[in-house]
Amino acid sequence: MRYFIEISSVAEAQADSAFLLLSQMTSPEIAREWYEGLLKAIESLSAMPKRCLLARENQYFSKEIRQLLYGKGRNSYRILFTIAESEDVSAVRILHIRHAAQQTLGDNQE
Repeated sequence: MRYFIEISSVAEAQADSAFLLLSQMTSPEIAREWYEGLLKAIESLSAMPKRCLLARENQYFSKEIRQLLYGKGRNSYRILFTIAESEDVSAVRILHIRHAAQQTLGDNQE
């Protein structure tokens, strides 16, 4: 089964922000390679998205929240998503793209 990928406007803005930050810290070429890899990682969710573990945010929301880790070291990001399955369409909705060091969504401290 293939899943349709939907990316929220919030996730798009977060990916763009990460790209801009990385291009300022390194080089535009490295940032472009990172961004292309991010898009490939997201596209990989069209097959077997349930392979990904539940995100730590899962406890704060009524829908199941899963995560796909992308990047290495200080450039690690968590792609947070939900899965919607029906007879007509099965979809993965990308909710957020957050740096791994960012605080958990839904935590009272944020």
